[in-house]
Amino acid sequence: MIGFDYGTSNCGVATMNNGQPYIIPLLGNESYIASNLYAPSRDVIANWLSGQLAPEQQENYLVERKNQILKGQAALRELKYDGIPSELQFGKAALVQYLEDPEEGYYIKSPKSFLGASGLAPTQIQFFEDIVACMMSNVKTLTEQVLQKEVTQTVIGRPINFQGLHGEESNKQAINVLTNAAKRVGFKDVEFQYEPVAAGFEFESTLTKETRVLVVDIGGGTSDCSMILMSPNFTDNDNRSDHLLAHTGVRVAGNDFDIQLALQGIMPSLGMNSLLKSGKPMPTSSFYQALAINNINEQTAFYSAQNRRDLLQLSRDAQETQVIERLVTVHDHKLSYQLVNAAEQAKIALSDHSKQTIDLNDITTGLCAEVTTDTLRTANKRTLESIANIMQLAVKQAGCQPDVIFVTGGTAKSPVLSEFIQQQMPNIPIVVGDHFGSVTAGLARWAEKIYK
Repeated sequence: MIGFDYGTSNCGVATMNNGQPYIIPLLGNESYIASNLYAPSRDVIANWLSGQLAPEQQENYLVERKNQILKGQAALRELKYDGIPSELQFGKAALVQYLEDPEEGYYIKSPKSFLGASGLAPTQIQFFEDIVACMMSNVKTLTEQVLQKEVTQTVIGRPINFQGLHGEESNKQAINVLTNAAKRVGFKDVEFQYEPVAAGFEFESTLTKETRVLVVDIGGGTSDCSMILMSPNFTDNDNRSDHLLAHTGVRVAGNDFDIQLALQGIMPSLGMNSLLKSGKPMPTSSFYQALAINNINEQTAFYSAQNRRDLLQLSRDAQETQVIERLVTVHDHKLSYQLVNAAEQAKIALSDHSKQTIDLNDITTGLCAEVTTDTLRTANKRTLESIANIMQLAVKQAGCQPDVIFVTGGTAKSPVLSEFIQQQMPNIPIVVGDHFGSVTAGLARWAEKIYK
């Protein structure tokens, strides 16, 4: 049995070993693998997955995905003819492969961000299920290689809300995708636990007395809060419903920090905030669409042929034609992920430094942009306010103040965020947990309780 943190930014797995969580090193000394996938062709994903499935799963899958499999077979023949490997890649290897030539192959980062999205056709939902299943299959294989045994039971972490537009309908769609994917790759028993609750269970193991804890989990795709009554006397209970006092969540988090930093720090170098020849301000919609890597509709609109024509016209209408042409370069070379990734790396660097230079040579030789912690803070004013709102809402729902705030999640490493959280409740102590490991470890603890 394992706890499986299928995260927006990273995936991690843990099991229990002598009463303590053991986070499994998936790649050598690395415990986490980035939540992304690269395929030489989108059409071969179903074919790759079919080869990873157990025999009892393969037959139904080949029938359900007959059309995709046939398209994939044609794509595989073409790849073989061109001497291109047909294997899928994950984690850092996927990003490296994509960055070598963004115009070739198919790359997706953070597919969890799309789960629960409204307006998806059944074929799109199937496709996301296949992508999730591929990633889960890879993680399961790596886990079993380390443990030298088959893994069939899992507790998967989930946010309070995957997408906020349609509430429980969206959550149900997302849970169905995750469940179907997990069972397809060989997990026989699949349960879910709220990510902030899982992180809270890990924190609870350090307590010596009954404590009201506000868990604030700032992940890659969602920010979640849970108010939990914790005690060393509760840790053996497999029913904690009376201790879970409130849950709140919003679909803003690390990805939004990256995108907003890119908007404020990078996009002015591509013409945002400049002027048209008429003296009117430059329209901003295309700059937003270029960075909206977690929004299918916006990315589809940006990379459409019509939008390219519109961008060329916009460059002709601009006072600085050459600057706007840089946005055309982003379109032509599919550089959205590069821009957001550059902003993400700058955000990480700003945890230790007050300013950072972003290299934009992929767009124009010698181009760069400088960002500071103030840039990050200003760019994410609304994102921070959203996090403050769910903290206050959790306190209101619980009907009590926390004794301590436990903060976890990769984005929580940013001093901008930790300072902001302290400002919201200045008289309550804050404990910062393992930024990546708290949820994973807590899921393993819960898995042991319910599967024992």
